[in-house]
Amino acid sequence: MQGRVLIAGTNSGCGKTTVSIALLAALKRRGLGMSAFKCGPDYIDPMFHRAVLGVPSCNLDPFFCGPEMLRKVFARHAAEMSVIEGVMGYYDGIGEDGDASTYDVASAVDAPVVLVVNARGMYTSAGAVIRGFKDFRPDSRIKGVIFNGVSGMVYAGLKGIAEKAGVKAYGYLTKVPEAEIGSRHLGLITAAEIEDLQARIAVLAAKAEECIDIDGLIGLARTAPEIEKAEGQGAGTASARRIPIAIAKDQAFCFIYQENIEALQEAGFTPVWFSPLKDAALPESAQALYLPGGYPELYLKELSENAPMLKSIKNAVAAGLPTFAECGGFMYLHESIDGYPMAGAIPCKAYRTEKLQRFGYVTLTAAADNMFCRAGGSIRAHEFHYYDSEDPGSGFKAAKPTGKRGWDCVHASETLYAGFPHLYLPANPEFAKNFAEKAVGYAANNGKAAGHASV
Repeated sequence: MQGRVLIAGTNSGCGKTTVSIALLAALKRRGLGMSAFKCGPDYIDPMFHRAVLGVPSCNLDPFFCGPEMLRKVFARHAAEMSVIEGVMGYYDGIGEDGDASTYDVASAVDAPVVLVVNARGMYTSAGAVIRGFKDFRPDSRIKGVIFNGVSGMVYAGLKGIAEKAGVKAYGYLTKVPEAEIGSRHLGLITAAEIEDLQARIAVLAAKAEECIDIDGLIGLARTAPEIEKAEGQGAGTASARRIPIAIAKDQAFCFIYQENIEALQEAGFTPVWFSPLKDAALPESAQALYLPGGYPELYLKELSENAPMLKSIKNAVAAGLPTFAECGGFMYLHESIDGYPMAGAIPCKAYRTEKLQRFGYVTLTAAADNMFCRAGGSIRAHEFHYYDSEDPGSGFKAAKPTGKRGWDCVHASETLYAGFPHLYLPANPEFAKNFAEKAVGYAANNGKAAGHASV
């Protein structure tokens, strides 16, 4: 029997990521078949889920996907026990009405919700917070609460306060300094950067076993109704074609949606992973290139000193290798980032600013025919970056969901998509299919296993 529970928060910073990781680690100790999900467009929290579980963690984003697609994505990856981590406050989303919120995800996948409340500095008032969240929507789905940042002594009273507010208390977490995870300008430090991550996770798991009602949460999760996997959904829908696509993946390039990889595979691609930090050239077999986002700005010296890789990529892009580069990958194609030489496939410079640039959800509409779509074709995306470019491009027009703001972006041609917006390919699978067709055409014109390491 499948079970699922959504861990929501009153606000960003209330501790839902810590609670989610602690819960995942404790459930893993029980030997349950597990999966994890993250609401919204976040890349970093799923990295921690993967570090805990050792299995893929997927995103459930109601801006990118309608309710039916959310259910399909969930059903495709759901396991015996699934933990869904919310984003921001439970009802926070786009505009005053909170469209595309964690609440919308809970409704779409029919999940019981446990609210994380940081009760440090409050006591009886916690009841007002809980009741307010529970009653804000008639079908709030909030069934329980976990208190963060409190002691066992304080929790003894908070438990009764929660029950008077109409929900069950499933435990608490105290502050655990030895398990804390630092942050930087785009969010948490990534899992791969923490050498003693497993030790920290073990501490959280032990604390969860001690302070959280794990058995009660398992029981709550199993009250969720089954969601049937759609017929034909999954690996069976993948194309019979096998088109090698070089995908950058290392500490500098790690912002990758699992669902994007699946969409590429279903279009006919086979991932061939490589590291711009460590490898000397693109994989010889590559018929396409994907440079995802990440933190290239933290590895500028190492990236700029890998001259053979920079030349390999510049030559490949110039030769027409179909290339998809987003945010950090887009910056890597510039002549330089903060003065450090980069690939030079895009003749301009990238540089750091002191504030977020063009932040949030957008809908991209093509200004002209390009590798992914014809003029007028569109896809939903998001931007989240402090860096900017001397030339962000003009191949697409980005529009905010409110319709009150828009801007030009993306360098686009018949063989290139390179821009700051991050794409979620399942939002428009035609983009992946058209990308695959370009790769097939490239292979036909250049040989089945064209190399890109020429000097």
